Amino acid sequence: MQQVSQDVTWHQASVSSEQRQQLNGHRSVLLWYTGLSGSGKSTIANAVDVKLHQLGVHGYVLDGDNVRHGLNGDLGFNDQDRVENIRRISEVANLMVDAGLVVSTAFISPFIQDRAQARQLLGERFIEVFVDTPLSVCEQRDPKGLYQKARAGEIKHFTGIDSAYEAPVTPEVHLKTDLFCIEQCAQQVVDVLVAKQVISQSSL
Repeated sequence: MQQVSQDVTWHQASVSSEQRQQLNGHRSVLLWYTGLSGSGKSTIANAVDVKLHQLGVHGYVLDGDNVRHGLNGDLGFNDQDRVENIRRISEVANLMVDAGLVVSTAFISPFIQDRAQARQLLGERFIEVFVDTPLSVCEQRDPKGLYQKARAGEIKHFTGIDSAYEAPVTPEVHLKTDLFCIEQCAQQVVDVLVAKQVISQSSL
């Protein structure tokens, strides 16, 4: 990561994040979904986004694959590139949260240290959502056929096969998709947002 030039100055926006949140009628936070490939991160994140949209909440989902089509299209999947991938998306998500949105990021984000840096950047606006799905279940689903390719040696540095996944220790939300359906998992996330007063009970 390059150092920021001393000639670059951070400019404070004329409209504050607090003013944007007041206009939207809800707080802005980052829902950081983490879990193995095929665990259900994107599916649940989008299900939550639909629920929030129906409640009038301004949100957006940053999907791992979508971001790699553009912003992070130059990155591979070795450990160094994975770290940079998460660093960039943390910065983008931070700007979007500052804009007053409830942002969801659906990335494997396998390393505890990287997620800790994202939490440090966002502070209390960071909500970690651990989509806890057993590897065997993820392999059985294998919606993109990636596990099969990884087992055959066609994909290197694949999380859960030949690259480690470091599970969260104390996530704010712990979802078990092998025990609960997508609708139930999405509702658990919404319930946490109400409990944390991100959205109001009256919105439901």
